[in-house]
Amino acid sequence: MNVTVRGQTRHHRTVAFDPASNAVRLIEQRLLPHQFQIVATRDYSETARAITDMVVRGAGAIGATAAYGLAQGARAFRGGDLKKFSRHVATVYHTLATARPTAVDPVNALNTVRAAMRAGETVAEQQALALAAAEEFAHEDVQHCAAIGRHGAKLIRNGMRVLTHCNAGWLGFVDIGSATAPLYAAQAQGRKFHVYCDETRPRSQGATLTAWELAQQKISHQIIADNAAGHLMQRGEIDLVIVGSDRTLGRTGEVANKIGTYTKAVLAARHQIPFYVAIPLSTIDWKLKRGFDIPIEDRHAEEVLGAWGVTRSGKREFIRVANPTSGARNPGFDVTPPELITGIITPAGIFKPGELSRRRCELGAAT
Repeated sequence: MNVTVRGQTRHHRTVAFDPASNAVRLIEQRLLPHQFQIVATRDYSETARAITDMVVRGAGAIGATAAYGLAQGARAFRGGDLKKFSRHVATVYHTLATARPTAVDPVNALNTVRAAMRAGETVAEQQALALAAAEEFAHEDVQHCAAIGRHGAKLIRNGMRVLTHCNAGWLGFVDIGSATAPLYAAQAQGRKFHVYCDETRPRSQGATLTAWELAQQKISHQIIADNAAGHLMQRGEIDLVIVGSDRTLGRTGEVANKIGTYTKAVLAARHQIPFYVAIPLSTIDWKLKRGFDIPIEDRHAEEVLGAWGVTRSGKREFIRVANPTSGARNPGFDVTPPELITGIITPAGIFKPGELSRRRCELGAAT
């Protein structure tokens, strides 16, 4: 997407790779919306930390980052011993695969790169194949999001009021986004609509990231407190909900997404408001059999007990909000059951959750 900073507009991808320095280049998302900065991770361990620490976040974005990180780690190996190289790659793989456990995109991305590497007969060939496969994964992520936009745009009518949760925008992917893709496509087709961005506590990715994206794109929007959505639904002020997903089970249609998504799905069902989930194919998990088996990341309590912001002097600071002696529990994700989901917007079309398993060939599942 295009980013305007200090009056200058340039196209950026959330995740990119610099072969000359063997570095992964990322938008530092923790600084947004107050500061736009590109950072470079110099080795695979640093790339894994960027995923864990949420320098980069969002299903597709951390998938592409993991893919590039595996290529980065492979390219850093010196020597021609294939057995030693294989052990090194296994270490790189494990480090990146465990950086954030809930999302399945990184594991799918890593498996894609690793499978492509097997065609190489030498270390050098496998290193080259790793980078080529990582680049292909990133390009495919953009293509998938563009296709989601084409399919989902027909859901957006003139005058609609659309609710989003968290950030499933281009910052959460290599470009375009999943939940935002139908919005951007509808805007390009000349439709006018209004978006309510859930603030999405505790990290406030709706208030900081989605709102920043929509402002950059000049889409009408307002930030609302997470607890305001039910009130607006009750008053007939929300017509459609579109969210993303960090892992969608192909067998059941269950959806893991940012904490609070399940609550919005329950509210939408209560008020008979269509609730859609937008995903690229890399977000589908064809192995797990039930949502309760999805590993839910428990994050640090301080995310709930305070907030990051910028002071009047422009300094970025963490401010403690909660009672000083209280602790907190901070699950990062929840799981929405299929009966609460109107449809899943994929690059292959819009399907009912229960249709995913029958459409597995269209949706890229291994036979």
